[in-house]
Amino acid sequence: MKNKKSFKTKSATLVLFIALLGTSLISVGFVNKNFEIAKNLDIFATLFRELTINYVDEINTAGLMKTGIDEMLASLDPYTNFIPESDIEDVRFMTTGQYGGIGALIMRRGEFIFISEAYEGFPADKAGLMPGDKILEINNQSAQGRNQEEVSSLLKGQPGTEVEIVIKRAGFEEPITKTMTREVVKIDNIPYYGMLNENTGYIRLSSFTQNAGKEVKEAFNTLKSENDLQNIVLDLRGNGGGLLHEAINITNIFVDKGQVVVKTQGKIEERNMINSTLNNAIDTTIPLVVLVDRSSASASEIVAGAIQDLDRGVILGQRTFGKGLVQNVIPLSYNTQLKVTIAKYYIPSGRCIQAIDYAHKNEDGSVATIPDSLKVAFTTSNGRTVYDGGGIEPDLFVNPLSLSDISIALITKFHIFEFASEYHRTHGEIPPAKEFEITDEIYNNFIAFLKGKDYGYETEIESLADLLKKRSKEEDLLEEIEAELQSIEEKINKTKENDLITYRNEIEMLLRDEIVGRYYKQKGRIIASLSHDPEIEQAIQLFQNQEQYNSILNPGK
Repeated sequence: MKNKKSFKTKSATLVLFIALLGTSLISVGFVNKNFEIAKNLDIFATLFRELTINYVDEINTAGLMKTGIDEMLASLDPYTNFIPESDIEDVRFMTTGQYGGIGALIMRRGEFIFISEAYEGFPADKAGLMPGDKILEINNQSAQGRNQEEVSSLLKGQPGTEVEIVIKRAGFEEPITKTMTREVVKIDNIPYYGMLNENTGYIRLSSFTQNAGKEVKEAFNTLKSENDLQNIVLDLRGNGGGLLHEAINITNIFVDKGQVVVKTQGKIEERNMINSTLNNAIDTTIPLVVLVDRSSASASEIVAGAIQDLDRGVILGQRTFGKGLVQNVIPLSYNTQLKVTIAKYYIPSGRCIQAIDYAHKNEDGSVATIPDSLKVAFTTSNGRTVYDGGGIEPDLFVNPLSLSDISIALITKFHIFEFASEYHRTHGEIPPAKEFEITDEIYNNFIAFLKGKDYGYETEIESLADLLKKRSKEEDLLEEIEAELQSIEEKINKTKENDLITYRNEIEMLLRDEIVGRYYKQKGRIIASLSHDPEIEQAIQLFQNQEQYNSILNPGK
């Protein structure tokens, strides 16, 4: 009885708090203009009170409230989220690129989490953790059956605190225990920059956290001072965005002072802003190519869109994601926060590139992209036609690198990953990332490594053949075409047996990138990938054809 009474008292206190909150809201002007807010707060408070008092089983009130909030916000858009106190570290990481932890990427395979990469110079790397290490325990807690989020939470913590990890490493019979002291882990906005050839510079920007603009500026200045820099490639592929003001700063490197880059417009007029470049540009004339893909979003699209609308450079790759929404993080009580969409942004031509209309949902609750018929045409500074409502369409489209079925199978079944780990364990060093190649010996060793392992896959032709066989059986035609079907199956199997030879160049590329990554981390992996990158090849060809470059930006001249 005492526990039940205590539960009722706590529930009544919570309900009283919600009621007082509703009263205070009403007292500051919601009575006339927003009666619906007060009305629904009262309904919610009444429902919550009666539920907690009358429900047959004990209720986790905090969990119930969290579920209600999450479901409510899910009806708006994917970017409006409630952030409990336990997730504040994740918010800090999104804005600063920093978190307290050991500095390792992890992945799940079956029931366990494995190390996929250790960031150079951070605790995981210094402790000798290697890709492929299976995590068995973290601080005496079993890691088996846990998902990546749970394991990541256990690995993170206050800098200066210790974490003990028990791992199982291939080639060792007994588990290995590693004790590390957590540090402030800072993920670089720029994992790599360098020269693609004698006069073409390259900067890979992976995020827009604090100081991203400063870091891009420093990288550009270094490339310019130390080389005969005549062209520059800014790579925004896979960059999901971040801080809006850093997008302004990066654009400002190539666009002079006083140029409007982006306008934000929302419900609260006082918050609407016109964001312009504040400083003198570093270089307003150097030929510029910006690489984008379907994962380039938000701040990446502001930079790419501004460069395109101002005709400052050529956008190359695939159409971007199409996120034209701006979020703010608003503090709430008890150290919780609300990340809420407050505005849409508009790039220099006046267009908003938001691709999905969350305000108008279908009857089933789904959302759809804005149809081409409703997209509006705008013009760039030089009069080129661009459109809103669908991301940034590149000036020069390049088909993304596509992989064969066998390559996909070798990746998803972790055979390339495991071979790279084994190679690393048995070879002390390799040539520099730019020089390392897959020799006949290495490739033959890989083929031997695959013996007895499952790397099978079903092709589209096999699926169609199975469907034909099934339908033929249903319609009593199987006997008549069985011989033909068997012949088709034999030809497919023979083709698949030769796939390791047919797609050798493609598989070598994947092996090279993965092996180099074991020795030279993320930076080396990027360097290795540049030599077989179709967008990089196209960018270099474009720089070599200045007539084509100029005609894209000035089609009427």
